[in-house]
Amino acid sequence: MTASSPSLLQRLKRLSLVSQIVIGLIAGIALALIAPEVAKSTAFIGKVFVSALKAVAPILVFVLVMASIANHKHGQETHIRPILFLYLLGTFAAAVVAVVASMMFPSSLVLSTHDVAVTAPGGISEVLQSLLLSVVDNPVSALMNANFIGILAWAIGMGVAIRHAGDTTREVLGDLSNGVTLIVRLVIRFAPLGIFGLVASTLATSGFGALIGYVHLLAVLLGCMLFVALVMNPVIVFWKLRRNPYPLVLMCLRESGITAFFTRSSAANIPVNLELSKRLGLHEDTYSVSIPLGATINMAGAAITITVLTLAAVHTLGIAVDIPTAILLSMVAAICACGASGVAGGSLLLIPLACGLFGIPSEIAMQVVAVGFIIGVLQDSAETALNSSTDVLFTAAACLGEEAKAERLA
Repeated sequence: MTASSPSLLQRLKRLSLVSQIVIGLIAGIALALIAPEVAKSTAFIGKVFVSALKAVAPILVFVLVMASIANHKHGQETHIRPILFLYLLGTFAAAVVAVVASMMFPSSLVLSTHDVAVTAPGGISEVLQSLLLSVVDNPVSALMNANFIGILAWAIGMGVAIRHAGDTTREVLGDLSNGVTLIVRLVIRFAPLGIFGLVASTLATSGFGALIGYVHLLAVLLGCMLFVALVMNPVIVFWKLRRNPYPLVLMCLRESGITAFFTRSSAANIPVNLELSKRLGLHEDTYSVSIPLGATINMAGAAITITVLTLAAVHTLGIAVDIPTAILLSMVAAICACGASGVAGGSLLLIPLACGLFGIPSEIAMQVVAVGFIIGVLQDSAETALNSSTDVLFTAAACLGEEAKAERLA
């Protein structure tokens, strides 16, 4: 008996997650066009996906940030301090760019706010008070109520404390982090189905005008990332090297960014960046530490995603944002980005933390996360390309800058 050809389901399972999401997106649009009433009934599928994200996000932030800090080796800062400074500077600058772009080109989303109370903050003082109260929240309460600011504060505190624990304890924490990451990946594997339900029901209910908002939102996101890659990063590199930065910038984008765009994983792109650092003649003791670390904390693209999507929700809900609050958002986005998960769409799961600054409840914030997954086919690829190429760019800039400084002093 001859072997039967693979079924349609088997063929779909062999496709990459990006391809599956594209198929889910197209199928949702097609169903909304052909059978709007049927499409409305798929809202339940989208709700299940959003609920799964809502359930996994708090424990994800708590465990991953705690494990990352706890397993950070003592003494590493001494060797890579200039690179760490560039990482943090670049991430904060990217968040500021995103704030400016979001105010110049505000985006609107289609969000369901029925039976959800939104309490807008009165200004920077109220935001700071809310922030401090969230920081000192009970850790169990923070996890139960998805208080991401409190979760982040406890994760940092526990991570610092566990750094002084035994190796076995830190290994267990690392294994726990890997387990949570596996669960997140499992949830995200259902993104094509969730997106199918969300797109079909949203378009059938709100009309195809909702797509225009997504196109505008995606244009703002990609525009910010291009501006950071081709303008902001070169300015930072020029400040460090005092010479034309574009040969180095374009080399990093070509050799690292293109690969990262398709792998959509900063961790998977680490070998590429290590090889590029070696070809650039950088010190191995430096780049062997800074490149893996950059894959964790150098997240300019994630800062842009968090900021733009948060301000899109703020604009949609009609919440006024003043300049001090926007600056605070930039700082929070930069901190959140440093804790972004290494899995696809990890930065999206930190959006509720930033939304909490504006009194936006988790129910609405998770709808924003779902919108992020809809546009994530391009957004996440571009975000990863910016993040990963900047790892080797800033490593090279810091190393070459320190060498030039030593030559001037010699």
